[in-house]
Amino acid sequence: MTAIAPASAARTRRSMGPALAQAIAVAVALAGSAGFASTATADPADYVSTPAVEYGERELEFRYGSASGPGAARTDAGSIALGYGATPWWFTEVYAKLERDGGGSAHFDAVEWENKFQLTDPGEYPVDLGLLVELEVPHDRDEGYELKLGPLLQKDFGLVQVNANAFLKRHYRASEPEVTALLYQWQVKYRWREVFEFGAQGFGDVGKWDDWDAAREQSHIAGPAVFGKLRLGGRQALVWNAGYLFKVSHAAPDHTVRAQVEYEF
Repeated sequence: MTAIAPASAARTRRSMGPALAQAIAVAVALAGSAGFASTATADPADYVSTPAVEYGERELEFRYGSASGPGAARTDAGSIALGYGATPWWFTEVYAKLERDGGGSAHFDAVEWENKFQLTDPGEYPVDLGLLVELEVPHDRDEGYELKLGPLLQKDFGLVQVNANAFLKRHYRASEPEVTALLYQWQVKYRWREVFEFGAQGFGDVGKWDDWDAAREQSHIAGPAVFGKLRLGGRQALVWNAGYLFKVSHAAPDHTVRAQVEYEF
């Protein structure tokens, strides 16, 4: 596939600005249009998104997560996805998601369409910037349609990479109205070797975006994580990461184990 020069890619990103800004404004208005009564539920298979897009890259991805407590049955979640770097600034991916609650059998949970937009070139500004927009269609239509969107931030300090993301999330056409919730995720990674890197991750949900829950009702988890990339020749590579996360607030699961493996080609 023909490579695109950095200057050309930057011009492409700038040219998409007005249309993308309008789309973002509409999505934010929809996400924040109302507040209701219940708190969003975290996905134990969630992962930390980064802002970079690789043009022309195809990706087959597997995710798994398991969460237990407090005082609740274990929840297992997994997904398989196919993604594509459609432009120098847009990566799109479709997921099929599975879930198992307690000792029950695994069942199909949802289809998710994820879109990531790279808004700046790496190192162009003090902080690299991207945008994530996800639309989920649950198998149980009583849950309604889920929209999640928010900025992706990344900053490098030598060999240390820091990511911080915040998202608005809410459901539409659900049998029970949901809040427009504010979620966050962060990651610190020391890039020791490409095949093995280490650091920490965290995820949280503070409740309604403009009226946070009491501290004991918020969900916050954090813990150590490991990362790696194994090149297989050409564009092919295996990229993986995994974390073991502990509760750091009363309402969070006691333990969460999560892993992600990507085959890039």
